[in-house]
Amino acid sequence: MTNINVNKIAIVTGAGSGIGRACTISLLHEGYEVVLAGRNKKTLEQTLKGVEHLKNHALVVVTDVSKPKSVQNLFEKVLNYHGRLDLLFNNAGISAPNLLLEELSVAQWKSVIDVNLTGSFLCAQQAMKIMKNQYPQGGRIINNGSISADRPRPNSAPYTASKHAITGLTKSIALDGRKFNIACGQIDIGNASTDMTKKQEQGTPQANGDYLIEPTFDVKNVADALLYMAGLPLNANVQFMTIMATEMPFIGRG
Repeated sequence: MTNINVNKIAIVTGAGSGIGRACTISLLHEGYEVVLAGRNKKTLEQTLKGVEHLKNHALVVVTDVSKPKSVQNLFEKVLNYHGRLDLLFNNAGISAPNLLLEELSVAQWKSVIDVNLTGSFLCAQQAMKIMKNQYPQGGRIINNGSISADRPRPNSAPYTASKHAITGLTKSIALDGRKFNIACGQIDIGNASTDMTKKQEQGTPQANGDYLIEPTFDVKNVADALLYMAGLPLNANVQFMTIMATEMPFIGRG
């Protein structure tokens, strides 16, 4: 078993933009050693602009979570560099074009499933291998489920299917991790203000065929929620948390 490190060690996937960027910055401010994982080195490095005084507590590792060897390389670097892992935020995700289900290609379907679902599985698998063998034993995995883990938007079959599956993965990790003191929870986020939601400024398709400009909320609130989940002792767990713009059409959506 490896030795304890003074600071908690966290991995954030999809750390180069949006929710991943906001959560990375908040974790750094909170005193975590943070490993930034993502496919684009430039955007990962841009996440650290403005927090140069904390760069010594950050490690950038270019990673494609859909590739097993790339994920293995990420976790090997974390283990070699830090000697342990306390937190994994499975945040990396993509979506397919807004198309009718019958018009989607198999490649478009697979690309979303490979990143959102298989990527989360691969990262969780490697995290559990480290967490069960370190001292003190254990750690925490938090999956980004999204509002779409509960109910779909129109023409979003690949994304919705992947996020519904994340809920099952979260439950399985939580169950299988118990005996190793590994906690797993899920944060479902709706309309946090990021570059992704800016694309919706012209309106978001609704179930009745209308387009609606939906309300958003400050992404820092997501980071604060993640910090709360991550900061709990391992004998307590937020299993599922939904954080969203209060007036977004979620309750009653269908």
